[in-house]
Amino acid sequence: MEATTMTNRNPNRSLNDLPDEILLHILTFFPTLDAVQTSLISRKWRPLWSRLRFLKFSYEHFPLNDPPSDNRDFFAEFVDRALILRPHSPIDLFSLSFIYHDRFGFHVDSWVRCAVTLLHARELHLDFFIDREYHQTDETFNHKYDFPFAVLRNGAVGVLKLTRVDLTLPASMAAMGLVSLSSMYLDEVYLTDQMVCDLISGCPNLEELELQNCWGMEKMKICSKKLKKLAFAYIYDSDNRNTIEIDCPNLCSISFDNCSFTQFVLKFAPALVEFSVSIVRIMEQDYGLWSRIVRLLEQAPYVKQLNLQNWWFKLLTSKDPFSKSFMLHNLNHLELRTGYTQCDLVGLAALLELSPNLENMTLEYVDKNVEDGILPEEFSNKPDGFHMPSLKQVTMKSYSGTPDEDNFVNILKKHGVVLEKIVIHHIKVGEKSFSPVVLSKIPCKV
Repeated sequence: MEATTMTNRNPNRSLNDLPDEILLHILTFFPTLDAVQTSLISRKWRPLWSRLRFLKFSYEHFPLNDPPSDNRDFFAEFVDRALILRPHSPIDLFSLSFIYHDRFGFHVDSWVRCAVTLLHARELHLDFFIDREYHQTDETFNHKYDFPFAVLRNGAVGVLKLTRVDLTLPASMAAMGLVSLSSMYLDEVYLTDQMVCDLISGCPNLEELELQNCWGMEKMKICSKKLKKLAFAYIYDSDNRNTIEIDCPNLCSISFDNCSFTQFVLKFAPALVEFSVSIVRIMEQDYGLWSRIVRLLEQAPYVKQLNLQNWWFKLLTSKDPFSKSFMLHNLNHLELRTGYTQCDLVGLAALLELSPNLENMTLEYVDKNVEDGILPEEFSNKPDGFHMPSLKQVTMKSYSGTPDEDNFVNILKKHGVVLEKIVIHHIKVGEKSFSPVVLSKIPCKV
C-alpha cells in the first residue's frame, strides 16, 4: 500500500501546481510590496497580486535608508505604479501607513481618490503616525495630511480609520448622506464640538465610533439613534471644564480608556450591555474620575459585561454611594483589576452583592500606589461571606502566591456554591512563563 502511494506522488510538483484560489489566499497574508514581488516567480504568479481584494501599503515594510526620508519618493513611486497596473475591480481594504510631508500631498490625494472612487474600497485605513522613531525631526512631525472628507460621497466606504490627519468637512455635511459608512476610528485628530455633531449627522448609519488621542472638544454631545458602540481613549481635560453628553438609546457598548472629563452625562441607555473603564494610574486623585464614570451605570441597568478597577470600597464609604435600589441583575461577566487586601475584598464583596447572576469573573492583580487606610468598624465586624450564587468560573491573572491571594482562593472555595473551577495564571518571572493551574470542583460521589 505504501509503495503504491509513493509511486503516485509527483516529486516535481511545486506551488505553481496549486489552484489560483489557494495562491490568492496565501497572498492575503502579505503586504502589497511582497505580494507584487511574487510576480517575479513565474508567469502564473505575474497577475495574481492584481486580483487581491486587499491593498496594504506599509512604509514600515520598505527597506530603510538613512535618513528614512530618502526612500519616501521610492515608496510613493511604487504605490503610484501599483495602482496604475491594478485593474479597477472592487476591493475590501485599502490600507496606507506613511510618513507624511506636504510635498507628497498630490500623491496621497490621488491614492485616496483611486481607493474610494475607482476601487470602491469597503474599508479605508490611513495611518500617518507609524512610530515616534520615524518622526525625529520637527520638519516631519509638523506636516499633516488634510483628509478631504467629501471624497467619500463618491464611494462605498463602510469602515474609515484615520490616524494623525486634519479633517476638512464640507459645509453641508448633513446633506452628504454617507449611508455606507458604519464604523469610524479617529486617532490624533483635532475635533471641535461642532465637527463631532457634523460627522454624526452626515453619517446617518454610523454604528461604531472610536475617538483616541483627539483634542479640541469642550462640550461634546453625541446624539444618535443608530450608534451601537462608543469608545474613547486618551482624551484629557486639561482645563478641568470639559463635558461629554451621550444620548444614544440603542447603544450596546461603551468604553472609557484613560479619559478625563469634568462631567459625564449618559441619558438612559436600556440597550447598553458592555461597559468598560480603564485608568492606567491607581492614584488617590484618580478616584474622582473613576467614580464619575462608574456612576453612569445607573443609566445602564441591563449591563451584562463589566470591565473596571476595584475602587468599590471607596465608593461604599463615600458621601454619595449608589442608591440602595441599584442592582446589576443582568451582569454575567466581570473583569476586575484589583488587589486582595481587606479593603479590596470588602469592595469586591459589595460588587458581588449587586450581581446575583454573575457567572464568570476575571481578576487581574494591580499594585496600588496608595494606602487603603483604616477599615471602618462597620465593615471590619462583618463576616468574610461572599454572595455569589451563580458564579461558575474565576480566573486570576498575575498571581504570585501572596498570603492575601491564597486567602482569597480559600474564600472562593468556601463560598462558591456552584463554582466549577478556578484558573490561576502565575506571574511571569523573567523570560519564564508558567502554564495555568486549574482548580476544578470535585464531583460528589453518589
